[in-house]
Amino acid sequence: MAATLMADLPPSVAALMNASAVRAQAGEVLRLAQEDRLLAWRLDETRLDPCADYVVETIRQNYPGLDIPFHARWRHFTAAGRDLWAELDARTAWPDAERRLAAAFDLAIVSVLLDAGAGPEWRFREPVTGVSVGRSEGLGLASLAMFRGGLFSAVPGDPLRADAGALARLDDAVLAEGFQAGPGNPMVGLSGRAGILRALGTRLERLGGDGPLAGRPGQIAAWALARARRDGAVAAASLLENVLALLHRVWPDRPGAVPGGGDMWRHPLIGGEGEARGAVPFHKLSQWLSYSLIEPLQAAGIAVTDIDGLTGLPEYRNGGLLMDIGVITLRDPADAARPHDVGSVLVVEWRALTVALLDALADRVRVRLGKDAASMPLARVLEGGTWSAGRRIARERRDGGGPPLAIVSDGTVF
Repeated sequence: MAATLMADLPPSVAALMNASAVRAQAGEVLRLAQEDRLLAWRLDETRLDPCADYVVETIRQNYPGLDIPFHARWRHFTAAGRDLWAELDARTAWPDAERRLAAAFDLAIVSVLLDAGAGPEWRFREPVTGVSVGRSEGLGLASLAMFRGGLFSAVPGDPLRADAGALARLDDAVLAEGFQAGPGNPMVGLSGRAGILRALGTRLERLGGDGPLAGRPGQIAAWALARARRDGAVAAASLLENVLALLHRVWPDRPGAVPGGGDMWRHPLIGGEGEARGAVPFHKLSQWLSYSLIEPLQAAGIAVTDIDGLTGLPEYRNGGLLMDIGVITLRDPADAARPHDVGSVLVVEWRALTVALLDALADRVRVRLGKDAASMPLARVLEGGTWSAGRRIARERRDGGGPPLAIVSDGTVF
């Protein structure tokens, strides 16, 4: 599936549409930092140990038994102590296991694509529990409410699905209503989110196909089931490659981005050939999505292997943690007060350092907890540790708990 759907990309760009390339290119940026050659940042690797100590302290506060779930969208469908997706799943009479898996995939895909930062003022009042929540958790609850209400379905009487036609014709105002966004509850990047879903719908319409999952983002479930029947398992990195194959033409063209590469940007000190020269891929939302597809597969009895084949996520909680602890510092401190475009050299360096340093940090965290990579994969380190620690230290350092760096967001990357 992946090779066929990415045949429209230059080979040099297609070669970077995977987690191994993310890790390799981030490693190149880390090497430049170790040589003190980065344009915007300095690195102090002696601060990694204090950072690991802070992460371990956070893990022990949140999960004293170390029973940490994966870093996944499913954590954000809980409100007032209730797992709202689990409740909905339990009371739904699914026609078969494949349709149940596809529905979970549909929800995860749409929800993650809506997950870029909403800004500090926006909040969502969840209708089942009445709780009011902002940030990523609020976005998750809002997307679940819209999914439950059939906003993304084109089939009357079958709300728990996402279909090409409904996505392709999704109106900004309708999405704003679903998010309860407006002048009194402003949301950053609303039009960008709607545009992403419309682009996904249009791509699904063009792909066509047949079978019960045709025209749905959850059609990846059919590939996963076929792979599991053939190989006995699905590798997390292969899951990402299929996600990227489906989504790579969904992202808008943006200044500084590699055309067709999605969340792939350029840096003047990175080599490469042709269209891939200077390219630094991240695939943040696609990797977040891939992490989020693991649990539905496992619930369907499908083994997912090599979870650490995916990388850490280069976003403002993980990257903010590294800044707040002092592992990385800005060459010009005044840059902390300026907004930065996502394609700027400063942001590309920040995100690449985040990916590379999360691997180094995870190793230290495992040693402190007496765990290995098999029992404490990166997906657990992110959920229990770095992401939570980034949020915790942000609250300690700044009123409102905002990040230490301001990014100009269009709702499609962060």
